[in-house]
Amino acid sequence: MPKYLAQGNYVGDGLKGLLKDGGSGRRAAVEKLFKSLGGTVESWYYTFGEYDFLGIMDVPDNVTLASIALTVRSSGLVTVKTTVLMTPEEMDEAVKKSPVYRAPGQ
Repeated sequence: MPKYLAQGNYVGDGLKGLLKDGGSGRRAAVEKLFKSLGGTVESWYYTFGEYDFLGIMDVPDNVTLASIALTVRSSGLVTVKTTVLMTPEEMDEAVKKSPVYRAPGQ
């Protein structure tokens, strides 16, 4: 199952929701969201700095993740940056391919 990294921030009333629900409560809500579409939350952390939280999730496909992202972001209470994660074995497969490419200006 594809794996994704989500890095995000609570916005406005989203921070109030975190204060009300606590970290464990918000993690449970995220786990329920992903489970509802066949995914799982592998890990979930709160962070200092650029992002308020990060999570690693397994999701059946990009379309499912897009549905989740649209649902979460449409609330206006959370912003999320999502990164596709690849295993070393997937990278091994990628480097064995031979695409045909001409760089700009060459």
